[in-house]
Amino acid sequence: MSTIFEKIIKREIPAEILHEDEICIAIRDVNPQAPVHALVIPKKVISRIANAREDDSETIGHLLLIAGKVARSEKLDDGFRIVINNGTDGGETVPHLHVHVLGGRQMKWPPG
Repeated sequence: MSTIFEKIIKREIPAEILHEDEICIAIRDVNPQAPVHALVIPKKVISRIANAREDDSETIGHLLLIAGKVARSEKLDDGFRIVINNGTDGGETVPHLHVHVLGGRQMKWPPG
């Protein structure tokens, strides 16, 4: 069964696309946890960061570079947070690696 992200990538479910290239897609989160909340999702399915393999390193690096690009395009000049959830206790709800880009307000520490 396809995840919601696979369906978005295939255009079976609509999403507000902020960036797309051959490796990933960045979309606006439909349940934002900050004024700016985007998701950067690889087109290749990697179930979670803990399951990434050595040959996924280029894809993972690309996700982080695109997260920075999205943050710049969203004018998050005062800062932003990047989050990758892993597993149930980590808050993961979709078994497809994705990077959250959160900003537009002061982030608190510790998170969660």
